[in-house]
Amino acid sequence: MNVLLVDDEPIVLEQLTFFIKPICPLWKLFPTIDSSQALHLCKKEQFHLAFLDIEMPGKSGLELAAELKGMFTGIQIVMITAHQEFDYAKRAIQIGVDEFLTKPIIESELKEVIQKYAKQIDYLDVSKIVSDALKVVHDKYQEKLNLSAVANEIHVNPSYLSRKFSEEVGLSFSDYLIDYRVEVAKNLLVAEKASISEISERVGFNSLHYFSSIFKRKVGITPKMYREKRT
Repeated sequence: MNVLLVDDEPIVLEQLTFFIKPICPLWKLFPTIDSSQALHLCKKEQFHLAFLDIEMPGKSGLELAAELKGMFTGIQIVMITAHQEFDYAKRAIQIGVDEFLTKPIIESELKEVIQKYAKQIDYLDVSKIVSDALKVVHDKYQEKLNLSAVANEIHVNPSYLSRKFSEEVGLSFSDYLIDYRVEVAKNLLVAEKASISEISERVGFNSLHYFSSIFKRKVGITPKMYREKRT
């Protein structure tokens, strides 16, 4: 399932990504910083769910929501707002906004909304085997994990798990594990003051050099630069 994320604050986009991925790992997320970028994506992708900031430079979230409702049949809209005025709420209801989240976003409220849509939408009919493997990754990414260890824990043949995982997730097991660890590291680099070495260990990398190399390859900049840009 494709999910559109639109907010002019990068930290909000990162927060949404960080909490959505563990609950719905097969959702494909498209973060954008304004309505112009979002509408450009809409020419190429079909969206099923959108999280929209109500106030952005240029076209507002309410204006964007109205356009999305006209473009995609059945799209669900979650509006993110720091405003609770009646006029905003009235217009949002008229447009067909389905849910509201207020800023600053409260983790428990965001997770509740994500879980609601996770239950409503059958996004890829993931097999129990792959679902169990994903749960192990999300619960134990800090530990020394590999395909054989996870296969052993969920009592399946490693070769079979490897094939099923690639077919259903669209990534190899090792690529998914690395991507997940990097996403967690990105959040920790912004949210905490722990050293980069400590964060590297906490997300399951034994070598700081390897962590930095992987992070730069995936994100385009070093962990230090990433932290400096976002704090």
